[in-house]
Amino acid sequence: MTGDDVRRRPVTTTPRRAARPEETRDRLYAAAVEAFATKGFHGTTTRDIAAAAGMSPAALYVHHRSKEEILYRISRRGHETTLGIVRSARATPGDQVDRLRAVVREFVTYHARAHTSARIVNYELAALAPEHREEIETLRHAIDVEMQGVVRDGVDAGLFTCPEPRVAAAALLSLGVDVARWYRDGGAWSPETLAEHYADVAVRVVGAPAGR
Repeated sequence: MTGDDVRRRPVTTTPRRAARPEETRDRLYAAAVEAFATKGFHGTTTRDIAAAAGMSPAALYVHHRSKEEILYRISRRGHETTLGIVRSARATPGDQVDRLRAVVREFVTYHARAHTSARIVNYELAALAPEHREEIETLRHAIDVEMQGVVRDGVDAGLFTCPEPRVAAAALLSLGVDVARWYRDGGAWSPETLAEHYADVAVRVVGAPAGR
């Protein structure tokens, strides 16, 4: 083979696989979570999100109409996940004390593990457009109803002695949500250890029998 033959040989390269739309959306989603958590919704620009995802600002608008729409999708996914967790834990076998412990344990574990996105989900609600805020409030109400049901079931069964089930349920949800505000990875407590402590607190809040 001569030198000319080598120069004339075509150069073959393996074509790079184009990212699927869902992969691109996931990258933008993850980038937005980090940006909102670091700078807050109002302090974050679409350029910040696109840059963190390794894209141009124009590419962002192919998948999302606005920065607010990304926040809405983060919030909707977080609330839907939370509602599913509470409903699943509420179906745990056992009596009402077992179910309360399961609900609080799973609720707290989720807010510790997903503390970055959970912070955005719970503390950036005011930035949502009215129609999106209404949808999210519906999901939040459904979560409230589930927790209230857990507490009322225990009161009806004679296992809980709290005089105001709605107040007790609101307190337990607030305690769990607040975990996302202060929890950080690598701290003194793992999500599971923290969740067990919160389950113990929940039993005391509702006035369940000692030793449970």
